[in-house]
Amino acid sequence: MRACVIIPAYNESLKIAYLIEEIKKQGLEAVVVDDGSRDNTAGIAEAHGAVVLRNDINQGKGASLKRGFEYALKENFAAAIAMDGDGQHLPQELAHFIGVAEKSPAAVLVGNRMRNSRSMPLDRLLTNKFMSWLISAVIGQHIPDTQCGYRLIKRVVLERLSLKTSKYEIETEILIQAARMGFKIESLPIKTVYTGTKSQINPLLDTLRFIRYIFRVIFKG
Repeated sequence: MRACVIIPAYNESLKIAYLIEEIKKQGLEAVVVDDGSRDNTAGIAEAHGAVVLRNDINQGKGASLKRGFEYALKENFAAAIAMDGDGQHLPQELAHFIGVAEKSPAAVLVGNRMRNSRSMPLDRLLTNKFMSWLISAVIGQHIPDTQCGYRLIKRVVLERLSLKTSKYEIETEILIQAARMGFKIESLPIKTVYTGTKSQINPLLDTLRFIRYIFRVIFKG
């Protein structure tokens, strides 16, 4: 399966070179969407051979993913794999995503950190469990870790998505749209490395944003 790896990046100069090198070792193309970084994320990414798409100002993870998906479609990739740029997602697991995708009828594969969540900060764990329960109920498919950004999306889904959000809600929006179009969503156990860096997600504000988005979806049908 010909796939590219999309990395939305905001001030990720410490980790980006390592991620790109590991991605290239697996024969995959790294696409870094630099979301208005104030450090040298874009320059480092270019120097290490990534395709770099730049947002002049910070627009949010959703806006960056949409740019990456547009690139994947334009370049005729069979799938796009989204992963974070802060080192929490292990690039060594990319081969597992692709291997499963080649055999599975599922059109979306989502990483599942819940089988090994002991190192996850408590606020993130509680938020993830609540949101995963709520979103699974809305879409009618059980997804243990709906908030995981490490995921593979096949071209057949990318071609039909009509994404409106520009922040972290996009990960929920993708699942809801894919499920409503009748696509199967599968979860894959993954490891996650927590380095003690502060998450850009605000547990309270972003959870409220997620819930507001979900209720808009429910009441609009």
